[in-house]
Amino acid sequence: MNETSPGEAGRRSQFALLRERRFWPLFVTQFLGAFNDNAYKNALVVLLTFGAAAWTAMPPEVLANVAAGLFILPFFLFSATAGQLADKFDKALLARATKALEIFIVALAGLGFWWHSLSVLLAALFLLGLQSTLFGPVKYAILPQHLAPGELVGGNALVEAGTFVSILLGTLTGGLLAGLDGGVGWIVAICLAVAIGGYWASRRIPEAPAPAPELKIAANPLSETWRCIGFARRERSVFLSILGISWFWAYGALLLAQFPAYTKDVLGGDESLVTVLLAVFSVGIGAGSLLCERLTHRRGKPVEPGLVPIGALGMVIFGIDLALASPGGTPGAVLPLAGVLGQGGVWRVLADLVMLGVSGGVYCVPLYALVQQRGAVECRARIIAANNILNALFMVLAALGASLFLGNGHGIPRLFLLAAGLHAVVTVYIFSVVPEFLVRALAWLGWRQE
Repeated sequence: MNETSPGEAGRRSQFALLRERRFWPLFVTQFLGAFNDNAYKNALVVLLTFGAAAWTAMPPEVLANVAAGLFILPFFLFSATAGQLADKFDKALLARATKALEIFIVALAGLGFWWHSLSVLLAALFLLGLQSTLFGPVKYAILPQHLAPGELVGGNALVEAGTFVSILLGTLTGGLLAGLDGGVGWIVAICLAVAIGGYWASRRIPEAPAPAPELKIAANPLSETWRCIGFARRERSVFLSILGISWFWAYGALLLAQFPAYTKDVLGGDESLVTVLLAVFSVGIGAGSLLCERLTHRRGKPVEPGLVPIGALGMVIFGIDLALASPGGTPGAVLPLAGVLGQGGVWRVLADLVMLGVSGGVYCVPLYALVQQRGAVECRARIIAANNILNALFMVLAALGASLFLGNGHGIPRLFLLAAGLHAVVTVYIFSVVPEFLVRALAWLGWRQE
């Protein structure tokens, strides 16, 4: 399936992939899917937060957590099954099936709004999580089948950058439409159009033959989950890369979850500042992801693990500075965006968030490429499934830990400081167990020979 040699791949821009059928349909499919997930999820959370009394007697903060839990639950329950399916069947066919399922789910959500049924809306949210779970192993395991080794970093960079941009656009769209009169109709119409567009793109993904067509699907998700993790543990560098990726998602999710309260209680801003924080962080991750390809090919390597310690160091430095740059004390009246931006200290916070994002992109893209490159071909999708399971677990644990930490009276800046410190501990552990990362970083910097 690869149309380009590794040498040619190293000389071309990653953006050339967006013109080739072996990549652009998958990119569009993933982009539109991530948009829909976040547009619907955020619209539902906003509706339930500001109009909970019209739907249920449960407090809005409980509803918001129930919604978040329902979306992430399928990653625990069905990731192992999704990995098996992606190893047993053609991944292009599975992509089309999951996008067809997305159209049905959006239609179901439309019925939930029409019937004014909270249970149907939450069921649709759960099914969207299931659809994302099924598609996860497909999108990452298919890249090594369609791309040359020298294109893996660039392909992963585009997928990661596109994902965060689509998350940002979907979140903003869902929140804005939920606040409009008649916005529910627009939410359903836009999500349905996007789902149909995603199905159209999935129909153009080239064939990706199954590496293990004889595989028998195990019925027990718990035992198969453990087996998937076992496949990942066969190669130490692969498993530790997965742990590094999972920590990245936990760190990022912890930051994003604090933005509303951080804006109001620390920076003294309104909802528009929340949007700015989300935007600069997402754009930073996208920029860092895209930067990886150029930094990797600087030394002519298909994958450069040496970038991981550099990204990790940036996440520690700018995470600490974000905590130190945060204003102390309790802000006065909530200020509009222009008023907050008029305070010089906020620009340092924004700069830290941008650089945190850039560092995160440089950190995670080589890890994804390394997992794809070194994971066993016959069980690659199940290794990706193990990554998705651990991602979800780490994010849930991060959310619980943050809740306990803040519940004990500690402020959000102190939580940011703790997260940066934990990131330093996690990365030092990974680099001590697999010294290749640090050795390659020193070689990339020119401080030692390869």
